[in-house]
Amino acid sequence: MEVKVLKSVLSANDSLAAKNQRLLDKHKILAINLMASPGAGKTSLILQTVEQLRGKTRIAVVEGDIASNLDADKINRRGISVVQLNTDGACHLDANLTSNALENLPLPEIDLLLIENVGNLVCPAEFNLGEHKKAMILSLPEGDDKPYKYPLMFTEVDALVINKIDLLPFMDFDIPAFCKAVKGMNPKVRIFQVSCKTGEGIEEWVSWLLEETEINQGKSG
Repeated sequence: MEVKVLKSVLSANDSLAAKNQRLLDKHKILAINLMASPGAGKTSLILQTVEQLRGKTRIAVVEGDIASNLDADKINRRGISVVQLNTDGACHLDANLTSNALENLPLPEIDLLLIENVGNLVCPAEFNLGEHKKAMILSLPEGDDKPYKYPLMFTEVDALVINKIDLLPFMDFDIPAFCKAVKGMNPKVRIFQVSCKTGEGIEEWVSWLLEETEINQGKSG
């Protein structure tokens, strides 16, 4: 019974997600679903991205949290259009919540939409939002065993950002072995090594976003 209910929920969600993507395509907006554990650096990466892309492309942000407006306030202070979504206990965003966010964004003025999902390595991977690309962040302090513990997340994403590489001298984290394991599960994934604190590696991540934005606009055109 539980399996049937879950399939029904996911089916309804996927239908609405497809509608969201059609709306995004109509306005030539590339949407990125950004997922990670709490504290991995989702908001920090978004803030770095916003600054790097200022004047190069038009960005908006959707902030997903169980509660509070703290992250949305940080984005808003940078002069970026942002919508806060609070799930009131749910461990992930879904297509319905995303649809509500799209209704409150100036879509004709956006090229790139960054959707920060709720901090969780399980549920967010199962629920499509209407995004074009899925990305995740893993920080060094979380350990290099996470692909084996949360395989769905690592097999679903198009991009993986390894954050906090400035801590590598102090961490027992085997980056080559980790990347080999992830590539074995997901050969198409792009892996970026960054430090949101120092800015190292951000340029390569931002270049990928610009490239994907241009590709998306070409498809939509």
